[in-house]
Amino acid sequence: MAPLAARMRPRSLDEIVGQDHIIGKGKLLRRAIETDRLFSSIILFGPPGTGKTTLAKLVAIQSRAHFESISAVLAGVADLRKVIVEAQERRKLYNTRTLLFIDEVHRWNKAQQDALLPHVENGLITLIGATTENPYFEVIRALVSRSRIFEMHPLDEKALDEILNRALSDKDRGYGNRRIVFEQDARKLLIDLSGGDARNLLNAVELAVETTPLEADGSVHITLSIAEESIQQRALQYDKNGDAHYDTISAFIKSVRGSDPDAALYWVSKMLIAGEDPRFILRRLIILASEDIGLADPRALQIATAAASAFEFIGMPEGYYPIAEAVLYLSTAPKSNSTMAIFKAINQIKEEGVGEIPIHLMDSSRDAKGLGHGSGYQYPHNFPEHYVPQQYLPDSVHGGFYEPTEEGYEKEIKERLARLKKISTQKIG
Repeated sequence: MAPLAARMRPRSLDEIVGQDHIIGKGKLLRRAIETDRLFSSIILFGPPGTGKTTLAKLVAIQSRAHFESISAVLAGVADLRKVIVEAQERRKLYNTRTLLFIDEVHRWNKAQQDALLPHVENGLITLIGATTENPYFEVIRALVSRSRIFEMHPLDEKALDEILNRALSDKDRGYGNRRIVFEQDARKLLIDLSGGDARNLLNAVELAVETTPLEADGSVHITLSIAEESIQQRALQYDKNGDAHYDTISAFIKSVRGSDPDAALYWVSKMLIAGEDPRFILRRLIILASEDIGLADPRALQIATAAASAFEFIGMPEGYYPIAEAVLYLSTAPKSNSTMAIFKAINQIKEEGVGEIPIHLMDSSRDAKGLGHGSGYQYPHNFPEHYVPQQYLPDSVHGGFYEPTEEGYEKEIKERLARLKKISTQKIG
């Protein structure tokens, strides 16, 4: 018997869950498949277990074109040549198109991909490529430019829950003819730790069901400990919508703010192991870089945003590295919360309203002659240190919002502002 994941593979577009952004009702790719109008090549890009191969097989079922499938891991140029020769004969004798599905297309080197290019270009082959790697980096530019890229997302909890329900209820392909009782904690663990991968989830479910002895009433009872063994990972107390989630992210942020790199690594590791979305963690780091470090080390924000960008390029598990780098840098950076100054300004405006803009700060390009806008403005670059004392706030506002600390680079800022203030005092005197 085929594995559960193979048996439960969707047999129609309606059975696919979690990819509505590309194959939902009315979407371009779905319309092209349903009307057999897939004439341009496509590349399906996404993590394992998100339905790339399934979608390609459904194209084969739906299309009147001849469908060929090869794996870039096992096949080479010789295999491609055979497909090309047969496609040429097919078009010549029967005027039949050929759809070629290449799984893991990024595994082919440049020369192998180049061998495919002219046949895609002249329309002999309509390529359906599948890759877990970013095609803009791993597939030659000429093939990418001749293809539509469709990104498939990791399956969310709702999609995985639906897939699990189908596996347990389907009498033909799943376990619908057996009494399978899942403890709620066990069910949640398998969904959380499957990593958005339907195949991973179904493999764990199959292992749990097939290796668990029957109860006296003939049922199979899946406990949390059985689920842990099936997916080979211990359950952590971490509910993404509950106290454990908020307490853990709080401990993490406070550890980074408190300059304890070991504690920060510990709490971020707990979140990652428990299945937290790395993007959520990276967003918190970006916020923290401005809120708790700020100008004490302006590079902190650059490191945090660079880590977020790097993660989008490389994904997991290599994504652990930029996350760890950002966590360690922010944990060991000097700290300042002086960016909170913006709330002082916001609160003053809310309480007192907005003051009038001084006339010399107004735009002189439109109303300088009639209303004197911009009159009296002094251009700072014409003065020593590129600074000249003049009024920048409304008459009713006295400032005092920003108070630089003595930490890191901000100490230099404080010294510079003090020096400029001294120049202002001397000028006024």
